[in-house]
Amino acid sequence: MLSVLGIALAIAAVTVVRTVSASFAITGADSVSDVLGGAQLWVVPAAGVHYDSDAEALVADGVSPEIAVPPGWTALRVLSGLTQVDGHSVSIRSGDEIPSGEAILGSAVAERLGVQAGDHVDVGGQSLLVRVEGTGQSIRVATSLAQSIVGDNGWWTVFAPPGDEKRRDLAQIFGAAVGLGSTADPSVAPDPNGPGLIYDTVGGNGPLGFEQKFSALFSGQVTSSTLGLISTIGLGLGFVIAVSSFLAAVHERRREFGIMSSIGLADEVLYFFLVESVMVFLAAYLLGVLGAGVAVALVIPSIATPTAWLQAAGMVAVFLPAMAIVCALIPVHRLLQERPVSLLGDR
Repeated sequence: MLSVLGIALAIAAVTVVRTVSASFAITGADSVSDVLGGAQLWVVPAAGVHYDSDAEALVADGVSPEIAVPPGWTALRVLSGLTQVDGHSVSIRSGDEIPSGEAILGSAVAERLGVQAGDHVDVGGQSLLVRVEGTGQSIRVATSLAQSIVGDNGWWTVFAPPGDEKRRDLAQIFGAAVGLGSTADPSVAPDPNGPGLIYDTVGGNGPLGFEQKFSALFSGQVTSSTLGLISTIGLGLGFVIAVSSFLAAVHERRREFGIMSSIGLADEVLYFFLVESVMVFLAAYLLGVLGAGVAVALVIPSIATPTAWLQAAGMVAVFLPAMAIVCALIPVHRLLQERPVSLLGDR
């Protein structure tokens, strides 16, 4: 029981961190998809953008670059910032097509604010009729209202000319036309002293798309943090506990193994011990994963999702075969290499 509990605690520590990491990865992908809306290019200000954990959305940190859109291209300037709605910090964005008396809410922010279609919500001192569209965490209002709240902070989403949507050099073509640099790597921040930066959501090398790279960036921030270091230490301690427990079990049962080996049951000894080890690891895994799920759901319910928890459980399960081989198979196999007579003696 102590072995199961010790290994389960190590598994729980890793599962908690992996759940948070997977949740941030999912959040990052959803946030950037909500911003892009199918656009091929994303032109951000020199001050960049950041993810606001309270608003659960991406927010612009500066004024959007001034660009002259080339013929054939479609560029939408979106104002972006934060505002308070019923005591909640909410991302607000502009939309030229939105009537002045309406607010379009994503289903996630509508649920967070406790409103539904047809209700009224106070934004910037104005009572607006609520429409619910999409699943995002932002409120979209008329450009004039958004500008009165956030100023000129924002970004551009750019759509390529018809038929060129899949070209891999869109960022280079558009960047040369407007005088901006470009990158397909979301970890590259704009030059604070520059005019802005173009994020290429279509080009770039490798199998991962821009959304996947952005989500990996979110996930990496968690796993490389102090929390990730603690989980790694916890996993190492789990290995130490498992190794010491099984070494002690093997040592205590030397005579039993010697008797069975002397009558030709060496293979059965290995089989029995492995079955016992699998039961211990399986019980520890289930206890650790379920405990981690309960802990995350109670402490950070806004971040934890069943999908993230399942992903974390699957990642942690990868460690079990290695733990079983190192902690159970190798000690008993080395023991059975000895002569049965030596196993029956006192040591």
